[in-house]
Amino acid sequence: MKIFVVNPNSTASMTETIRLSAVRAAAPGTQITVATVAGAPASIEGYADEARAVPGTLDAIRLAEAQGAQATVIACFDDPGLSAAREVATGPVIGICQAGIQVAMTIAARFSIVTTLPRSVPIIEDLVDAYGASRQCRSVRSVNLPVLALEEDPETAFARLRTEIRRAINEDGAEAVVLGCAGMAEMCRALQLETGVPVIDGVSAAVKLAEAMVGGGFATAKTGSFAFPRDKSLMAATHP
Repeated sequence: MKIFVVNPNSTASMTETIRLSAVRAAAPGTQITVATVAGAPASIEGYADEARAVPGTLDAIRLAEAQGAQATVIACFDDPGLSAAREVATGPVIGICQAGIQVAMTIAARFSIVTTLPRSVPIIEDLVDAYGASRQCRSVRSVNLPVLALEEDPETAFARLRTEIRRAINEDGAEAVVLGCAGMAEMCRALQLETGVPVIDGVSAAVKLAEAMVGGGFATAKTGSFAFPRDKSLMAATHP
């Protein structure tokens, strides 16, 4: 099967981190293709960044499906444009926040999320609520580092992540932790070894869910909310 993974920001090095995580998670025979959204912000850190990233993300998904992609993963933890992507896509579209939360709810009764900047906390809290996980999610924590600092200063990022995961375990009773940024994927295994709880990388979780959806023959519903957008050019031609 062919799964498309799109990085909604324009940082190619982060796309490579995402690609490596996706390839590691993929089953034999699954082909992973990736894309970086040119012209998008260098990182997604808030609602304005999300809005600027969505048009290019939708274009990339359309192109990937035209080239044979059977499912799409949106590799940003804010799940930017997820509903819009499901409108333009035929195959399943998986957001890494939703995927990470679904896996956490399956393997633990209580979990926490650790993200980058404090400004991302309310955005993720709203997503937790939208995905029906408010009771199980005990906290959304921040390491107070910009997204790009995950690559620029990985040692500091790792140390802060480890500290916040341990706090989530000791203070929140978290039994698992979801990493709240695609750029944290490379640190997932080491953090799990050092903290002793399941640490979930949303990219890996989304790839495995995408494989399951394709393997089960599931496609995006097209009779209601996620119907293809209407072609406005035809409307303009018939109603000058």
